[in-house]
Amino acid sequence: MNKNELIRAIANKARITLKDADAYFDAVIDCISDALNANEKIQISGFGSYELKCKGARDGINPKTGEKIKVDATKIPAFKFSKAYKDSFNK
Repeated sequence: MNKNELIRAIANKARITLKDADAYFDAVIDCISDALNANEKIQISGFGSYELKCKGARDGINPKTGEKIKVDATKIPAFKFSKAYKDSFNK
């Protein structure tokens, strides 16, 4: 399922227009991004949680040249499904 198919499914389930479903979907993504940029953790009961994880600086190797390089520390968004949600697929 791609984004357009998901938006169409949301519109059908919620019985709203495609335009409204697209706007709501974009709003949810924006809210998640804004919260993560503010370093907030988002917990959705029964579904999962979003948070930023920090990856420390490390040494790496350029696969093309074999040269050692320094990889800077970064923050990456992560999502973890809740146990209840994962268990719902194994009933």
